[in-house]
Amino acid sequence: MLRYFAKSALLLGITVVVMCGVYPGVLWLIGQTVFPYQANGSIVRNADGAVVGSMLVAQPFTKDEYFQPRPSAASFDASASASSAYAPSNYALRDRVARAIGPIATYEKKGQLVAPDVEVWFQTDKAGGNPHIVAQWADAHNSLAQGWVNADPTHGAYVDAWAKAHDAVVKDWIKKNPATPQPKAADLAVVFFETFSNENPGAFPSPVTKTGADGKQTTEIQPVKTGSDIQSIFFDMWRADHPDVVLNDVPGDLVTTSASGLDPDITLANAEFQLDRVAAKWADDKKLKIDDVRKDIEGLLQEKAYAPWGGTIGEKLVNVLALNLELHKKYGDPA
Repeated sequence: MLRYFAKSALLLGITVVVMCGVYPGVLWLIGQTVFPYQANGSIVRNADGAVVGSMLVAQPFTKDEYFQPRPSAASFDASASASSAYAPSNYALRDRVARAIGPIATYEKKGQLVAPDVEVWFQTDKAGGNPHIVAQWADAHNSLAQGWVNADPTHGAYVDAWAKAHDAVVKDWIKKNPATPQPKAADLAVVFFETFSNENPGAFPSPVTKTGADGKQTTEIQPVKTGSDIQSIFFDMWRADHPDVVLNDVPGDLVTTSASGLDPDITLANAEFQLDRVAAKWADDKKLKIDDVRKDIEGLLQEKAYAPWGGTIGEKLVNVLALNLELHKKYGDPA
């Protein structure tokens, strides 16, 4: 009996050593000697040796001089890879996509941006034949109104200041909601937007940056009638009021997240959609002819584009980090 146990223990020990020691060791040795770059995460470093990213993980690029990756439900956090898991029936998905489309949507025939017309429509302060667009938005989508309050500390502070100046409104709200005798800023989101809409027709609270006499910049929330917030947040309501207007399509991956939220590639169609913005910005920064810059970057896109399995399947893709590194190499630092 002991002999059988001894054999079993020996086989188990050998298996553990081979599977947990020898096998990983051999794979590590092959990886580090044959393809060390890929085995270590395809890490990219600058001339000083500092890590600037990985070819396998998306990262945000906020400047207009660079191509931007797909939206990320994980906020580009590699330790929190995830999709949004929004169902098609979830308005949060429609809202996120609409906000991405609003500032870039164009008319099919004219090719002009829709955004200026969204601003003009917004300033009329009437949607669906009813007044007070901002109040309608907050009433229809309470969670979005609360999300705005929680999105930035300055938003919450602005609502707190409003609450102090509108004591009667807050007391009336508490009377209607006795379970919340000491409401926080997010609790008052809907009534805040209702009151704001009445007091500031055709305006929305947005951050405004000003430069003081000392040269320092300060940002504060103020009622605005134009800007990216208007173009993005209220694009969906504008679309509902203009159902017959024909708009150009946008690449799907420009406004949708991937399953991981970290897709490092975008389609060539997505990159070409962003090309005009990128070329115009570099041309303005470097005082170059926009047609020449566009031609150079378009050539770079074609050079960097690839399709899976040697081009035999799927759409052509480009790696965003690789593309932006080439732009930086060619044009230097953005303005």
